[in-house]
Parts: sequence; structure tokens; C-alpha cells
Amino acid sequence: MADNPSISRAAAVRQRSLGWGLRVWVVLVAFVLVAPTLVVIPMSFGAGSTFEFPPKDWSWHWYAEFFTSKQWLAALANSVQVGVLAALLATVLGVAAALALDRMGRGKGVVRQLLMAPMILPGIVVAVAIYGVFLRWQLNGTMLGFVLAHAVLGLPFVLTSVRTSLAGYDPTMEKAAASLGAPRFATLRKVVLPIIAPGVLSGFVFAFATSFDEVVVALFLQTPAIKTLPVKMYESIVLEIDPTIAAASSLIVVFTTILLFVPAVLRRKEHS
Repeated sequence: MADNPSISRAAAVRQRSLGWGLRVWVVLVAFVLVAPTLVVIPMSFGAGSTFEFPPKDWSWHWYAEFFTSKQWLAALANSVQVGVLAALLATVLGVAAALALDRMGRGKGVVRQLLMAPMILPGIVVAVAIYGVFLRWQLNGTMLGFVLAHAVLGLPFVLTSVRTSLAGYDPTMEKAAASLGAPRFATLRKVVLPIIAPGVLSGFVFAFATSFDEVVVALFLQTPAIKTLPVKMYESIVLEIDPTIAAASSLIVVFTTILLFVPAVLRRKEHS
């Protein structure tokens, strides 16, 4: 039966209207997400002693205050250290889990849902659970506790990224390597990992960004000796009015924005 031209035209009109509606919605959501940044960044260059938008006078004073303050720099160093170690641990565990799931038969869906739970559950639920367990294990307020907790939060991002790379992976290449006498570890190192490297690196970046920006779990685990940058920023808003937080927020926004461009570049190279 030949297609009705009127029906085809109506379908095309609906498709175009859906496209424009979706574009408008995306623009609105993007504006809502970006709008606070358009306020915070100009305020970070204000010369006043309080938050002021738009600033009457412009200055680098609060950036100098950030980079000369021992407390802010200590919090920044803690965030970087925890982020790197947690991302490394999450990447190792995530790659192993992704490879295991790729070869698993029954029960794969249940295991995947369990591993993705930290991404699905509300942050406060995960924080309370981690706090209760770590309190029993005496890991609260320790660097090891921060690394383990943030690795758990970053694991789902690594798992998702690596599994995406494995979707285009041909397992017969492993059989070919094995037929030529290559042991399993050599096959993994020389065949599998180079192919899924963009997904592994993307997962590492996302895991690091997740740890670097995380505040809820860090609030439960922090002590006066170990405090991450997001916790320091939270305290500067709740306990005192310190415009240095505007400079810290601007630096985090710029840094994480640049960081999140890395997976996009890696994905483009992977598909080119």
C-alpha cells in the first residue's frame, strides 16, 4: 500500500516541531545551569569585602587570598590527592568489573545494577551508609577512608565508559592472540587495553571530577585535619561570609569544564 502523502507530511511536521521543542528545552536547561556561573565569576573579581554583583571595583584580591591562604591550599591539596587516588582505584576496579560483565552469562544485570547503585541512590543515603560502615572500621577522618568512599562513587562512571568502549570490541582478537601463544596478562596489556584506552581514560577523568566536586560524603568523613575543598567552601558559606569562595568556585568551574572536555576529545579520536 502506498503511503498517504498527507500522513507523511503530518508526521514530518510533528517531527520538526518535536525537534524545535527539544532544542528550546535544552537551551533553557543550559541557561539555568550556566546562569549561576555568570554571576559567581564576575563577583570573584570584586574588590569589596562582601559579595557584590556587579562589582563596583575590579581586583584580583580574592584570588591572591586563595593562593596565599594555608587553609584553602591545604583543602585544595587534599581534594587533588583524594581525587587522583580515588580515580586510580575506581579505574582499576571499573575496568576489571567491565571486563568481567562482558564475559558473564546469567546474573549480569543484577551485578551491573549493584555496581551502578552509588550513581542511582540519593547522595545522602550513600553518605549515611558509608559513614556507618567507616565508623565501625575506624576509617572516618582518614585519607584511606576518603579514597575508598570516593572510589565507590566514581566506579559507576568508569564502568559505564569502559562498557561503551567494549561494545565495539571484537573478542576474536583475544582468541587470535591466545592461538599465537600470548598469555592472558599479555593479551590484556597489548590487545585489550589499547583498544579500550579512550574509555578507560574517560572513566578516570569522570571519576576524578566526581571526587573533586563531591561534598555530601566528604562532610560526613571530614575532620579538622583532613578537609576537602568543597567542604571548606561549604563552611565558608555556612559559618562565615568569605568572598574567597567566589574565587574558589570560579577556579573549580573553569578546571572541571576543561577537564570534562577531555572525554569528548577522546571519544572523537576513538570514532575517527
